[in-house]
Amino acid sequence: MVESTIEQLAATRSFGVGAGVSNASAFLDSEFRYVFFPVVYSIIFILGLFANFYVLFVLRLLRESKAMGEIRIYMTNLTIADLLFVCALPFWIGYYSRHGNWVYSDFMCRLTGSLFFINTYCSILFLGAISVNRYWAVTQPLDAASSNHRCRGIIVCVVIWMCTIAMSIPFLVSPGTNIDEKNNTRCFEGYQDENDGRKKRVAATHFAIIGMFFVVFFLVVVCNCLIARVLLSQKPPQSEIHSATIKSRKSHRTLSWATERPRGVKRRALQMLIAVVGVFALCFLPHHVVQGPWTLAVLQIREGFGHVDWDQRTLQLLNDAHQITLFLMGLNCLLDPVVYCFATRKFRRFIMEHLKKLVHGEGCSNTATSHVSMDSRNQSLAHPHPVCD
Repeated sequence: MVESTIEQLAATRSFGVGAGVSNASAFLDSEFRYVFFPVVYSIIFILGLFANFYVLFVLRLLRESKAMGEIRIYMTNLTIADLLFVCALPFWIGYYSRHGNWVYSDFMCRLTGSLFFINTYCSILFLGAISVNRYWAVTQPLDAASSNHRCRGIIVCVVIWMCTIAMSIPFLVSPGTNIDEKNNTRCFEGYQDENDGRKKRVAATHFAIIGMFFVVFFLVVVCNCLIARVLLSQKPPQSEIHSATIKSRKSHRTLSWATERPRGVKRRALQMLIAVVGVFALCFLPHHVVQGPWTLAVLQIREGFGHVDWDQRTLQLLNDAHQITLFLMGLNCLLDPVVYCFATRKFRRFIMEHLKKLVHGEGCSNTATSHVSMDSRNQSLAHPHPVCD
């Protein structure tokens, strides 16, 4: 499946081992993927389908309880992108189970490949948007609390979807299948004998995509480092502590909430930024580090820009590493729900209430939603400007 990202779409059109010797290039393959991918993608399919549908279920109930803010709009769209990827997995499981033989239509090859690309870069951009949103919430808490900015969240999501889909259109409308020398139908791989001009354009496109990723990754790291610095340097305002002490004469609960909430907000925010950066570092960073050398290894440009003279062992190691990084990118649809739990207290609290009800065999949806909604109203009355929900 993963051979169908924008990086793979054209880079696999020449599988160059010894391309400088003749026009016909040998197919640079990794045999272990025909056993590895069907197993791991089957697991990801089952867990990812359950996890992401459950996330949509939770987000819908939170929306009905008036708890839908800008960050939950990003979560919902990120979950939809993950589900698009998960729904395409059965086709790729079948493809690798048949040792790289695509038995479906050419359109399905192009569609499922485009879905993988859309999921990858929508996930990257939405996680970037979540990081910027959390930075804004921590550095401008009064502004963040005074408005949910749903309109801005919707506009950002529309722009992300439009940009990502627009970038995938050329590959969606171009032929995706090709017959190899063993009469197997390859999906976005197996193309050979492209000229150097075409290969160089492909390489330039891939490096542009890699550059875009590192720009977003740099933005995410900077935002989360600034968030951490602000949180670690914060001290409870003396006026807030004095106010809480006065209120405690009337209500012990108000004092407890006022003193514990700042620590809880700081802890959750730090957990969230670690989760976001962790997903980037595990799922996306290895692929984009390996992608550049792998592209040049596979293209085997004969001379000029992009030409490399690596031995067969190096080429094979790069291709094997590339397969592993593709698997890691597929894991993001399982790890994104972890980010949701750290990003918002209400999301995590709803899940805990829901699980308690399921364990005790009680009805859960309405009760858990009502509890979260009531808690949200009580906190709003106790503190009109929460830093993070």
